[in-house]
Amino acid sequence: MDSQTPPALTVMDPKTHFRTERGPVTAVDGVSFTLAKGEILGVVGESGCGKSATAQSILRLFDESYTTHEGQVWFEGQDLLSLPADEMHNVRGNHISMIFQDPLSSLNPVYTIGNQIAEAILIHKNVSRREAHARVLELLTLTGIPAPEKRIGEYPHELSGGCASG
Repeated sequence: MDSQTPPALTVMDPKTHFRTERGPVTAVDGVSFTLAKGEILGVVGESGCGKSATAQSILRLFDESYTTHEGQVWFEGQDLLSLPADEMHNVRGNHISMIFQDPLSSLNPVYTIGNQIAEAILIHKNVSRREAHARVLELLTLTGIPAPEKRIGEYPHELSGGCASG
């Protein structure tokens, strides 16, 4: 990363605590890193060490009614941990997102694949349902999913694990 180009993501000592009946439980206890645009970071560690909790904390995916955050997460000039919830909702899925380890568990079993992908498009882009549907077909095709015209109407359990992760 050259000194003229700002980092794509700067994570500065975040801490995430869950409120429980027995008091706060720390899920993330400070991890710092900086990523340049196009750079990839692999996070490794023992099961339960906080890898997923760290990523979910960066995106504020935990229910904020029982979660507190400290530290800073800078993305595109904004501290994600201090953004109001509605602004964070606009950033998440539109400018920054996460690919989960087990995509099938992230998909809602009662909605079709097409509807779930279209939902994100409709929330973040000013397009009609027809345009969103066309974009979903394009995305399924780009990811190499066979028979995208058929898959768009299928439910998560009808996809193989490989198809579900794209």
